[in-house]
Amino acid sequence: MIFRLPAAVLFAALLFAASVAHGEVRITDAWVRATVAQQKATAAFMKITSTVDARLVEVRSAVAGEAEIHETTMDGERMKMRAIPSLPLPAGATVELKPGGHHIMLLNLSAQIEESGATSLTLIIETASGERQTINIDAPARALRKHGR
Repeated sequence: MIFRLPAAVLFAALLFAASVAHGEVRITDAWVRATVAQQKATAAFMKITSTVDARLVEVRSAVAGEAEIHETTMDGERMKMRAIPSLPLPAGATVELKPGGHHIMLLNLSAQIEESGATSLTLIIETASGERQTINIDAPARALRKHGR
């Protein structure tokens, strides 16, 4: 027996399926550090919560020639930043990207990031099963001093 469903029902089912897949990862408190004229790099910060084991594997932004996932470590009394290939997102945990910790570096900026604006970011998340998810966000630009640093 063949069932024929109205197109509206199929469309609604597809929308529901897309929202469930996107619902595995939640991004909150995203912001980008504002820059001054001629500054060629800045950082983005946010909180990422995944309902399944996953990892942040790539970041893109139209305003940056390169976007890298970074970690900050201490080497004696010296703070070092370095690019890492991915950032683990354990199921149920909130991973905070913050000044002095993990963050996203936006390099080779094509324009100034003004405090009153927002920066579009594309995050690529990969689940433990290898499924990839693309999340687009607009992160407001703020001065670093507003966050106690």
